Amino acid sequence: VQLQASGGGLVQAGESLTLSCAASVGTFSRNVVAWFRQASGEDREFVAVISRSFRMSYADSVKGRFTVSRDNAKNTAYLQMDSLRAEDTATYYCAAVRTILTADVSTLRRYDYWGQGTLVTVSS
Repeated sequence: VQLQASGGGLVQAGESLTLSCAASVGTFSRNVVAWFRQASGEDREFVAVISRSFRMSYADSVKGRFTVSRDNAKNTAYLQMDSLRAEDTATYYCAAVRTILTADVSTLRRYDYWGQGTLVTVSS
């Protein structure tokens, strides 16, 4: 599975942005899809995940502001980001894996496929 993340850009604090993660194959629907982000000089961190059955989970730092979704017919997952803050500035990556334990959804090494990242910059 090849993943292509897009939609990043420069926005003002308080504004919204939607990221997309397009998969190359039709088996996308069989994969769990997650979003991670990495700020400059920081470790990559978990943001959100959506399961094959459309269950969603979020990091506490984005809960209530970000929404993860997927459209299996388009082999694409999305990350809707509202009320953006300066601390949301990072390169955002999508990742996918066929199966994963619920306890492991925030663990980077559990994911088999990664997109190239898209930069989100939030100015305050």
